[in-house]
Amino acid sequence: MQSWQMQAAKARFSELVKHAAQQGPQDITVHGRSVAVVVSRELFDRLCGNEQSLVDFMRASPLRGHDEIEFERDRGLPREIDF
Repeated sequence: MQSWQMQAAKARFSELVKHAAQQGPQDITVHGRSVAVVVSRELFDRLCGNEQSLVDFMRASPLRGHDEIEFERDRGLPREIDF
């Protein structure tokens, strides 16, 4: 992982972003201490699990096609709220 001092990262931001996209995570330091890491959008999505749409996630559900499942609903009265 390449390390950038904060001043260099600010001055060469577009280069920093290109390096993150092509070479992987880029470390940013202040006074020699790591304070942040810049990663590509692709890596970020992969790490966060954002590669799949909600529709695809629901279609892959193990409960898909089980129409006989019934979810119980609380039939009690709603709670009282003072405004």
